[in-house]
Amino acid sequence: MLSLLYQEGPSTKGIFRRSGSAKTFKELKEKLDSGTEVDLARESIFVTASLFKDFLRNIPGSILSSQLCDKWVSVLDQGNNEEKIKSIQRLIEHLPRANVVLLRYIFGVLHGIEMRSEENQMNAFNLAVCIAPSLLWPPVSSTPDIESEFIKKITSLVQFLIENCCRIFGDEITSLFGEI
Repeated sequence: MLSLLYQEGPSTKGIFRRSGSAKTFKELKEKLDSGTEVDLARESIFVTASLFKDFLRNIPGSILSSQLCDKWVSVLDQGNNEEKIKSIQRLIEHLPRANVVLLRYIFGVLHGIEMRSEENQMNAFNLAVCIAPSLLWPPVSSTPDIESEFIKKITSLVQFLIENCCRIFGDEITSLFGEI
């Protein structure tokens, strides 16, 4: 999924914003969940993006770890960008290795898309609005007002992560997929 999103996302207007066919999404999700092999290259990239966001939402405790939720949300309240980046890097060290590897690939894809935002209309803010709720959620449910405020904060955090991903994860995230 990430490879396809890396290849097609930068040239796709509204990637992650528009959703594909609900029927196709449901059929493919059932096939994937049952272990059936699926050729996503034959499907709409919007369905693939929807499937990927669904995959992220189903990671127990979220990819950024709901246990670290308060720390993630407070990162942007810290001093300058350098201090924020250092805090983020320290938080990343507390995540399971698999989460960190996946995050690097995710932000490699998001960076590639954001670099062509003139073409696809998906700048860092627009990408963050679409993907942030799939990356982190609070450990317990709350009121709609608190949840709305949380979404705003996590969206700002994800925007910051996208804009600074090379400094956070290293410049090599731009070449994780090699020459495609």
